[in-house]
Amino acid sequence: MFSAVLWRVYLLPALSLICLSIAAKPADGTAISASPPVNLGYATYQGASYFDPFTTRTNTQFLGVRYAAPPIGSLRFAAPQKPGTVADIQMADQQPNLCYQANNGQQAQSPYRQGAHRRQSEDLGTSEDCLFLNVFVPGKVGDSKNLPVVAWIHGGGYIEGGAGYSFYGYNGYNGNDLIRASNGTAIVVVFQYRLGVFGFLAGQKVKDGGVLNAGLLDQQFALKWIQDNISKFGGDPQKVTIWGESAGAGSVLQHLVANGGKTNPPLFRAAITSSTFLPSQYKYNDRIPETMYNRTLAVAGCTTAKDSLQCLRGTDVSTLQIANTAISQSGFFGTFTWVPVVDGSFISDRPTVLLKQGKVNSNNYLGVTNVDEGSIFVNQNLPVVSPTTPLLYVANLFPVMEVSNATAATQVYSSFGTTYQQGVQMMADSIFLCPTYYVLKAFEKKAAFKSEFAIPPGSHGNDLAYYWPDGDNVIPDYNNQPFIDGFSQSFANFWTSLDPNKKWDDKNITPLWKTWTSATKVEMHFGEAETGVPDVKAISSSDALLQRCNFWDSISAATAQ
Repeated sequence: MFSAVLWRVYLLPALSLICLSIAAKPADGTAISASPPVNLGYATYQGASYFDPFTTRTNTQFLGVRYAAPPIGSLRFAAPQKPGTVADIQMADQQPNLCYQANNGQQAQSPYRQGAHRRQSEDLGTSEDCLFLNVFVPGKVGDSKNLPVVAWIHGGGYIEGGAGYSFYGYNGYNGNDLIRASNGTAIVVVFQYRLGVFGFLAGQKVKDGGVLNAGLLDQQFALKWIQDNISKFGGDPQKVTIWGESAGAGSVLQHLVANGGKTNPPLFRAAITSSTFLPSQYKYNDRIPETMYNRTLAVAGCTTAKDSLQCLRGTDVSTLQIANTAISQSGFFGTFTWVPVVDGSFISDRPTVLLKQGKVNSNNYLGVTNVDEGSIFVNQNLPVVSPTTPLLYVANLFPVMEVSNATAATQVYSSFGTTYQQGVQMMADSIFLCPTYYVLKAFEKKAAFKSEFAIPPGSHGNDLAYYWPDGDNVIPDYNNQPFIDGFSQSFANFWTSLDPNKKWDDKNITPLWKTWTSATKVEMHFGEAETGVPDVKAISSSDALLQRCNFWDSISAATAQ
């Protein structure tokens, strides 16, 4: 993948100049591809070549391929539709517009206990017309056939992110990174989906006159696009792995339980979650989704409209964006308000219920968690996390929870130090760690693997730089080549062969992975020893953590998970 800092500082500029003189590439390292255009039936796309200086391969990337019609006008808050036909060849060499973005909750208390929202102007560089995807092909289109496919679902709390932008502040996701990790043996697809109010507005009126979980349906539509079209790029639709981080991993969870675990025909054969995200997922017409719908009406001036949803469809997008950001930022600090709901059909019940029943749409799963999932979502300066209010923290985190369950939660975490530390662990366990173990248990009779990312500080999102190191030409904090290879290529092995154990590189530092069950509890630990050498080893899942997960599972109706 890449070596020392000196390689970047001294060798890459010279190598880039050589490439520019030979291939007449522009400054971004791409050029119009010699690969044949790809005819999708509704449009023909011409890709661009990408020279990978780390492998000296030239791949082909198609940026900004439309997979669905613009979700505007009558299609706002509607299910995704097939795109219209375009006659001319479309150049696929630019990142697509982002879907409208918002920010996570910023308030000291949840507005669903008390509080009000505030307004913010719309973000720039975004559009409602955002249902695009990027395809990355090793070599030229036509060089290979029946390649495995990894479909990446970006994170960002269902309110931020995109194919060319990460919630964590760097540009990416460069699918050439994953091609490199797979030794040029996989095709990568990164797709966008509607976010915030545009993708996750809920309520009875949306059920009656539109569609619930529009953002998830966009994702499913993209997965169906892969089934229909990826063979034209050299991919095998029967060998698709879906993978996401944070809300992207939460989305993977949603697709695992979608349609009661009986999606037909199947859209993927394997799934990977990095930091599974499972916040409260209410029924579509519960109090909180209806409150958010009414707040949206108020900002849009549609409260008294005869057909309120139709009024929202006719509202100027800038006004809806004001509602999007205001309602999002009015949430409790570190939480996300625009999230999936139980819609009764696509998501037929709470995810924890469906997972307990073993109703999942795959036979192969790999789950990744970070050692510090919670700290970036808890603000130690907020009044609700002062040493005297642990109960108020969990009550704001789960605003529909009864006092008895909130009290029980504070007792479970009373030994974790300060209220801030208790809050960090509550957030990490309930929203990220335990949902991963719920999925693992659902796969016990299938094939499941588990790993732990522990490179300091091991915070939520720190692992992204090891999957996508070139998203913004970043160098991971732990720039150790054998570690990076062993870590990233384990996932590449999983999506190419359903087995994370490395097959083609004798330099692997990773011991053999074993499947995870409640009995074996074997995980792979990826860390750094005090001496600076990789600390990669098999460990056992923490019994104390699993006991805490049993607690959260026992009150999952109260947390609405």
